[in-house]
Amino acid sequence: MPQPDVASRVKTALLSMQRYSWEQGVAAQAFLESGDTELVVLFAKEAAARQLADGRLAVIGNSTAVTDPAAAGEALVFAAKASGDSSLEKAAARMIDWLLYKAPRTDDGILYHLHDRPQVWVDSFYMAPPFLSAAGYHEEALKQIAGFRRLLLDPQLRLLSHIWDDGLQAFARKAFWGVGNGWALAGMTRVIRTLPDVMARERETLAGYVQEGIDACLSRMRDDGLFHDVIDDPSTFVETNLSQMLSYVLFRGMTGGWITTGRLEQAEKMRRAAQGKVDRFGLVQGVCASPHFDRPGTAAEGQAFFLLMEAAAKDFYRST
Repeated sequence: MPQPDVASRVKTALLSMQRYSWEQGVAAQAFLESGDTELVVLFAKEAAARQLADGRLAVIGNSTAVTDPAAAGEALVFAAKASGDSSLEKAAARMIDWLLYKAPRTDDGILYHLHDRPQVWVDSFYMAPPFLSAAGYHEEALKQIAGFRRLLLDPQLRLLSHIWDDGLQAFARKAFWGVGNGWALAGMTRVIRTLPDVMARERETLAGYVQEGIDACLSRMRDDGLFHDVIDDPSTFVETNLSQMLSYVLFRGMTGGWITTGRLEQAEKMRRAAQGKVDRFGLVQGVCASPHFDRPGTAAEGQAFFLLMEAAAKDFYRST
């Protein structure tokens, strides 16, 4: 187990970082799952303060994102109840309205990732479906996941490509980006946790998707517990965040009973690898670096997933 001051330093470093909409969202989710409820409320209030007229939350510096602003949605739902602030509830409802009725999408209703390009990105697995499901729109969350998988999943390798261009009817980026697969698996894991008991069959289907993706990724894990930036391309740089994401998924799945505890050794191997990347300032080094995510460095999402991983591990060990 890492010393408490390590997680504290990671948290402080995260708070120091400037954040786009999805970074605000994943940070808020990290604090939500860590039980840091006062910070969740504060992050939700700031996301609502940066809401566009069309309903997109936490928008700063980039107005083209379609699904990224939804990453903060679950934090708003929680914060509205915890604080009694009805304006947060209304802000969350406006975000839902954007996703359901206003956002650009394919002819069969699958959300684009950007406002100015007809593209479906693997990142969207994490951004929209968890909020839709947490807000009670479970069928829509499952519809989006099914659509993303249909467009992005390689049927032989069982890995997800990064970007499908609906206008060209071709991949804009076919590469199996590691963090992209992590976004997808973590997003589906969060949906599994919010589906009601009456949707047990749907939960089992999602669990199968996640287990399939975990197997495909883990078969390409390096001996040091890390992965290459493009999972099946060893010429790409060694990257830290996918290990945190997969460790998070495994701990959540083992706690939920839909992943066998026989995966514990793998979860801990990746966790230790990520812990070893935290420097003296609390920065998780070697993640896809913001703002361009094309080289190793640091990023708010890397900080947040360290905290998500630790929260999931803590919950798992508490339950055993």
